Amino acid sequence: MSKLWGGRFTKETNKLVEEFTASISFDQKLAKEDIAGSLAHVQMLGECGIIPVEDAEKIKNGLLLIKEKVDRGEVEFLVEDEDIHMNIERQLIEEIGPVGGKLHTGRSRNDQVATDMHLYLRTKTTELITLVEEVQQAIIGQAKEHVETLIPGYTHLQRAQPVSFAHHLMAYFWMFERDKERLLDSLKRVNWLPLGSGALAGTTFPINRGIVAEQLGFETIYPNSMDAVSDRDFILEFLSIGSIIMTHISRLSEELVIWSSQEFQFVELDDSFCTGSSIMPQKKNPDVPELLRGKTGRTYGNLIGLLTVLKGLPLAYNKDLQEDKEGMFDTVATLEGSLKLLAPMIETMTVRKDVMRKAINNDFSNATDIADYLVRKGLPFREAHEVIGKIVLYSIQSGKFLLDLTLDEYQQFSTLFEEDIYVVLAPEHVVAVRNSFGGTSPEQVREQIKLAEGKLEQ
Repeated sequence: MSKLWGGRFTKETNKLVEEFTASISFDQKLAKEDIAGSLAHVQMLGECGIIPVEDAEKIKNGLLLIKEKVDRGEVEFLVEDEDIHMNIERQLIEEIGPVGGKLHTGRSRNDQVATDMHLYLRTKTTELITLVEEVQQAIIGQAKEHVETLIPGYTHLQRAQPVSFAHHLMAYFWMFERDKERLLDSLKRVNWLPLGSGALAGTTFPINRGIVAEQLGFETIYPNSMDAVSDRDFILEFLSIGSIIMTHISRLSEELVIWSSQEFQFVELDDSFCTGSSIMPQKKNPDVPELLRGKTGRTYGNLIGLLTVLKGLPLAYNKDLQEDKEGMFDTVATLEGSLKLLAPMIETMTVRKDVMRKAINNDFSNATDIADYLVRKGLPFREAHEVIGKIVLYSIQSGKFLLDLTLDEYQQFSTLFEEDIYVVLAPEHVVAVRNSFGGTSPEQVREQIKLAEGKLEQ
């Protein structure tokens, strides 16, 4: 099969070269975007009088026929035609004859592929924002049910202070809120139009890039043609945001794995999101959160891969840039799959309030409140800290917890202790008094949920 660019060559392309350089195996995902860009381009060519209006109309009809075939899965993509652009163009020529060759007037595959990826990422970014919001809704749903459910809060994976379980969950809501804001902000860079830049220097034809921008809904047109065909910052930004999203998914997944373990038993994941063992019949494995945690690594790899490709490239287009697509497609697929699983997994998990409460009762996470108690009685904090450290050591050696000690035992360490110490040490009180903005008190958590719901309504 002769190449559409083969006029300058005297030999057939080596088959190994064809297979090695072809991108059609993965860039066929851009078929709809490629056709959309071509429809806008040919519309402009006709309006500007660069090709006859009747030819433009014929090309447009041919492209629409090919689009219908793509939608029905009837198009056969050939390695010999290298990429999605040449595959579509050859089919167009076969469909409507030589006039199809006029479609490529005033453009290059360099600005064409860049446009395709801008269109693709614009659609996918918008879809991912919706998926992130579904996860946020799932978090809010569980949080509303567990404002007054108490769980140990941890630092260094050691019990620190009791918190509302809703408060703990809502921390992830705000992580995903920042992710959503990053995605929304990135659309400003995604929504730049490269088409009309040609191979690198523009075109001699009197094109009107504004017509194409309006047709395709682009807000900005690249003002520099060399930048337009070589820019992959918008993909880097997406891969970076995607990596941050997966970091947050991974952190939450890690907690779900820990919480659902026999040692913690704070939550139980629904059977539909777990698997069993081929040899140990008692096992219920949290495979979904484990895989979500594991798949984070591939998104990091995609980001580092493209950064490495770009770091030494001179302007303008280089074949290296063909390596920009597979990582982008993989990150999109990973994010879509992960977010679609995460939302229902959160919605359906069972929260074991009784186990969480037992954990709160059997630790020293209320020790800070005793220090605050003594400070309010006039003792300097550093002295209070030392007193409480000694009380905790005594309790451990005695096999007791702070609520188990008698008033006499407390007064051995400080005469400032009175009967009200037991009110101060009650877990509900420990949580309720942390009523500063953003704190874990039920009052503040309810306000936080209300604020979060307002964010989603916007």
